[in-house]
Amino acid sequence: MNTSADELHRLLTGAPVRVHLIGVAGSGMSGIAALLLSLGHRVGGCDRVTSVEVERLRALGLEFHTPQDGTYLDGAEIVVYSSAIRAGNAAFDAARRLGRPMVRRAEALAALLLAKRGIVVAGMHGKTTTSALGAHVLRAGGLRPSHYVGAEIPVLGTNAHWDPAGEHFVAEGDESDGTLALYHPEHAIVLNIEEEHLDHYLDLAAIERTFRQFLSQVRGAVFYCIDDPHAARLCGGLPGAVSFGRDARADYHCREVVRAGFRWEFEVVGHGRVLGRARLGIPGEHNVSNALGVVALASELGMPFDRIAPALASFRGARRRFEVRHESPRHMVVDDYGHHPSEIRATVATARAGLAGGRVLVLFQPHRFTRTRALRDGFGRAFEGADFVCVADVYPAGEAPIEGISGQTIVDALRENGQVEAVFEPRFARTHLVIGNRVRTGDLVLSLGAGNVHEQAAILARDLRALERLEEVMGTGEARLYEPLARHTTLRVGGPAQFWLEPDTEQGFAALVRHCRQENLPMLVMGRGSNLLVRDGGIRGAVVRLARGEFARLSVDGCDIEAGVGVRFRQISAAAKAAGLAGFEWMEGIPGNAGGGLRMNAGAMGAQTFDQVVEVRFLDTDGTIRTVAPAELDVRYRNVPWFGTHFALSVRFRGRPGDPAEIARRIDESLAKRRLSQPAAASAGCIFKNPEETPAGRLVEELGLKGLSVGGARVSEIHGNFIVNEGGASAGDVLALIQQVSRTARERRGIELQTEVQIVGEEETP
Repeated sequence: MNTSADELHRLLTGAPVRVHLIGVAGSGMSGIAALLLSLGHRVGGCDRVTSVEVERLRALGLEFHTPQDGTYLDGAEIVVYSSAIRAGNAAFDAARRLGRPMVRRAEALAALLLAKRGIVVAGMHGKTTTSALGAHVLRAGGLRPSHYVGAEIPVLGTNAHWDPAGEHFVAEGDESDGTLALYHPEHAIVLNIEEEHLDHYLDLAAIERTFRQFLSQVRGAVFYCIDDPHAARLCGGLPGAVSFGRDARADYHCREVVRAGFRWEFEVVGHGRVLGRARLGIPGEHNVSNALGVVALASELGMPFDRIAPALASFRGARRRFEVRHESPRHMVVDDYGHHPSEIRATVATARAGLAGGRVLVLFQPHRFTRTRALRDGFGRAFEGADFVCVADVYPAGEAPIEGISGQTIVDALRENGQVEAVFEPRFARTHLVIGNRVRTGDLVLSLGAGNVHEQAAILARDLRALERLEEVMGTGEARLYEPLARHTTLRVGGPAQFWLEPDTEQGFAALVRHCRQENLPMLVMGRGSNLLVRDGGIRGAVVRLARGEFARLSVDGCDIEAGVGVRFRQISAAAKAAGLAGFEWMEGIPGNAGGGLRMNAGAMGAQTFDQVVEVRFLDTDGTIRTVAPAELDVRYRNVPWFGTHFALSVRFRGRPGDPAEIARRIDESLAKRRLSQPAAASAGCIFKNPEETPAGRLVEELGLKGLSVGGARVSEIHGNFIVNEGGASAGDVLALIQQVSRTARERRGIELQTEVQIVGEEETP
């Protein structure tokens, strides 16, 4: 637009006008909207989506519209647009066609700064925290500053605020697109200068030119970090410059720095005089330096240190700046905006330093393809101190993809440096699963990135809270998040269990059952994983395996064998053989356990589970332990529906005295037959129930479907009713193969095959 900075200043700080903001839901633009509303303007805005901040502003008078189609621009006297908006955006193009005056967000902020004694915080890292801390400290000193910060700041109430009674205005200055050069503040705080935003700047020299232009426009003092070589070089010779930092040569420096958990305490020296001792209310050793910049500013403005120190201690930071999303004696989840190697290095160091023990697990989402390419080697050295890094794919932030650049680029760099174990997970929705299954007691999970990685951290934090509650309810046992069920099924396929639980006691299991029902949390009890096909999306809710402690008890009493539901059929067969009891030989070759055998009424060699069951101890729907006899149950072929709502705990089988030699012969005969008739590869056992017309295996063979394959799944050539995993099969492969076989049987023989294998779980999210 042709409007000068002075004209824009008069327009935005004068009589009310109608302003429209394109991209108003962004943190920076919503702040501009808040300031303009406070000044009495009629403010409208549009964006693709709304946000919490937009909803708050609507209550204050913001006229919000979606989508960004330019429909609402007719009455606008001036249009403000964010840095993410450019030609091709419908609202942007409409404003141009209508000839509306258009200014960038930074131009509007620069004009507003001229109305007060502006204080701009600049630098590649730490701007948000430092500007928020500065506003908080000046507010505590009674100076009533206005502020503008690029994030939600709980302690300040909002990301932007205009106080008509205050003289000062603390603002975060954005250097990413060169608009830092628009500001003419009274004072400036310069934190650091280094290579960054190389999608906009050619090199460090270009970045320094922008900073020099900005510094030349500062009317009062420049406060700069002496510890940063580029900031010190550019600012050190300026008239009236004030230095701060860890270096004892700084005008404001610290000494006797000590860490207390994630917090830091230090003594502050100003112009050679000890001002007092400070304690930071936010974590991170790097924030000691940032706080010194604020101490220097407040002190030079005349604020006494006994007002500054309490404000430093009471500050609680910005959203997504080492923001603790979950903290308990067992686990901690922290989210941080850091996306540049320097920021990452500082944040990982903070996480490592604050842990008494345990590991630091990092979930990192690279931001922009250009940054990933330009700073590849820096990323490869940035995660020192982490124990594991899961790298998501690149958050594009509007950029077009660059061939050969992805999250794998950073994993390759990390592996070259040998710093840390790292994996690339291209499916964003699964990244929290990769991290979550690795979490153990004492670990800290750190999510990093400027995109939407915080969404994954929020899911993980929520599920860790739920897991900890389940562990508390269960008592002794083992609990894990996102356990891959492929590890626990004989077919070796299946997505993760949201909560994997292995209680040691019957009472602990009963408590879990009651808790899950009260919380409406789905629960599945799983045995050895035979006759089970879990879809690739896994199982939502609790998956309980009864295989430890009381569920693994096995005893022989005369002709009876009592077994916990976690006892394998093979163990029962061996105990019977040792005791000279016949009738259990058929169990030797079945891969399942007693619990699964009861639910499925499993069988072989003409025998089935309930032929020998005398009594079942179970948990009823109220969580009470009872017993039931087989005659009271509806026992069907390969199915006992009663176990859909009741949970077996143990079972008493009855055999008969037998000749040990004959028992051994029958076991050997059974094993030999199974070796010849059933595949050795991973399988779930028989896939289909035998139809009345013919055995399922024979039908598949007659249809010529043996050897048919989908992906890594194949119809066994040894037994047509088995589907085997030849390695790398997915549940989707197996299901597709089942559908093909079923369709062929229907079309060519008119037979409707029904699955014997139990199919559970959800489809995988793309």
